[in-house]
Amino acid sequence: MRTVEDTTRPETGSPGIDFPDKPEGPVVAAVLAGGIGCLALGVFTTLAEASSSIKDWLNWKDAVGPLAGKTGMAVIVWLIAWVALHLFYRDKPFETRRALVIALVLIGLGALGTFPTFFQAFASE
Repeated sequence: MRTVEDTTRPETGSPGIDFPDKPEGPVVAAVLAGGIGCLALGVFTTLAEASSSIKDWLNWKDAVGPLAGKTGMAVIVWLIAWVALHLFYRDKPFETRRALVIALVLIGLGALGTFPTFFQAFASE
């Protein structure tokens, strides 16, 4: 039977188990990629309203219209960003709080791009 030795954490004085520090890069990559994917959806939504050629290009299925292309491209951007950021940050330490703030800003900008009041201001008509 395997037992875990109890140790005292110097910073809190409470007993606990010491865990080795691991780089937070993979977590940061996932959080930032989510923000980038949200921003991409806002950008594609606004671009589809601003340009009829982009709107036609994003019309992958007539029954759905350009929504299929907008969300499809946003998912593709998200996946590419996640893989690239994971490869870049996988062994690097990074402050998770800073990544969360950056992701929240990107999510906010992406949400702004999906509001009709915003994207209709760029209408091509």
